[in-house]
Amino acid sequence: MLELEGIEACYGASQALYGVHFSMQAGEVVTLLGRNGMGKTTTVRTIMGMTPATAGSIVFEGEEIQQLPSHAIARLGFGLVPEGRQIFPNLTLRENLLVTAANHSGSDDPYTLDRVLSIFPRLEDRMDNLGNQLSGGEQQMLAIARALMTNPKVLILDEATEGLAPLIREEIWHGLKLLKSRSESILIIDKNLDALMKIADRHNVMEKGRVVWSGTSGELADNAHLKSRYLGV
Repeated sequence: MLELEGIEACYGASQALYGVHFSMQAGEVVTLLGRNGMGKTTTVRTIMGMTPATAGSIVFEGEEIQQLPSHAIARLGFGLVPEGRQIFPNLTLRENLLVTAANHSGSDDPYTLDRVLSIFPRLEDRMDNLGNQLSGGEQQMLAIARALMTNPKVLILDEATEGLAPLIREEIWHGLKLLKSRSESILIIDKNLDALMKIADRHNVMEKGRVVWSGTSGELADNAHLKSRYLGV
């Protein structure tokens, strides 16, 4: 469904990605793992066209997309939950959801307001609150729900639960498990390795702008050296 091959990217004169490669199939949950500053967010930004690729190819459903602008990539069926959430602070929760509503995947059973609220029921009582009146956890749930309202073919979460209270993290992981049970295609960046290993099909470990290891949750669980060297576990 999605394949990156030899992707390089720069910020000015500073190179950030060095030949990144990984792929994901439809219905898979795939992770990008690694310590801070290793290129995970840059990889996501490059997929979304926000940081241009200077070399390599990004193929989505058989078509190269690395030269497309961000809005065109989003319309192909990518739903991004960015680091820092970036909800609209001066719109209500309801307006945040409705302003992005679309059916980019062409689903016969699309995500609607009621469907996303069934995944994150905590939001239902906050529908008329402005974005800046929500807690950090509620804003993160809203950011995920907002991406789902576009009915993406691929949902991308950058730091899915960073900085959130344990109870809120559990609610988000529960929601992501529901999405996995519905065979949604999800690319996740997060540091909660235990939670990721319960829902992800495959993992990609990044070090200094490169993917240095790829494998399943079982293979990662059995590789203590890898976790110690690259993930600080």
